[in-house]
Amino acid sequence: MKQNTSSIIFGIAIIASSIFLGNAYVNRNKVDGKIQVTGLGKTDFSSDLIVWEGRFGAQNADLKRAYITLEKNKEIIKKYLTKKGIEEEKLVFSAVKTNERNKRIYSSDGDYIGEEFVGYELAQSIQIESKKVEKIERISREITELLNQGVQFYSDAPRYYYTKLADLKIEMISKATEDARLRAEKISEFSGGQLGELESAKMGVFQITGQNSKENYSWGGTFNTSSREKTASITMKLIYKVK
Repeated sequence: MKQNTSSIIFGIAIIASSIFLGNAYVNRNKVDGKIQVTGLGKTDFSSDLIVWEGRFGAQNADLKRAYITLEKNKEIIKKYLTKKGIEEEKLVFSAVKTNERNKRIYSSDGDYIGEEFVGYELAQSIQIESKKVEKIERISREITELLNQGVQFYSDAPRYYYTKLADLKIEMISKATEDARLRAEKISEFSGGQLGELESAKMGVFQITGQNSKENYSWGGTFNTSSREKTASITMKLIYKVK
């Protein structure tokens, strides 16, 4: 009889503990008759704008000859890119940068004694901004073909953007708000209360990361430009009254 009584008491204790822990979990988001929840809005998207840059140059002891070579290289690059299907008006060339090149001179004892003029080094860059993402991406990989024409071209990695970012952000805020509201409804339902008016809403930081990347979120927001395929996310913190 004592054993049965002990079993019954032990069972009641387990049930009471479960209820207590369950209520504690539900009530951890409830403070003074309020429910505070955080919702997440998240979506994957593909960039619709690409920006690609590259550099080329020329060197010569004579400034005029260096400039002639640079202009020749520029025309070769322009012809190559237009032949690839890029409109000439999309090719934006920067101003020419001129730099004097000198070499350090040392004595037979290894002491530095001065510098000697070697020649001029001219450099120019080109930028292409286009919505033809796949085409420009392919050309950025094929640009080394210019080496066959005697032009040394230094290509940067393309940068990827999305022109409808404002609309995307509104969509993410809507998703995050709905997610937070559903969480609040579940919490109020489990706690035996009824969800009241929305007291406040605070938007978190808008984040854009590359898909399948190891990028970390930052307090100031992450804005990925190196990946064509991206993931956008934002959080919304809502506080509701509980009836």
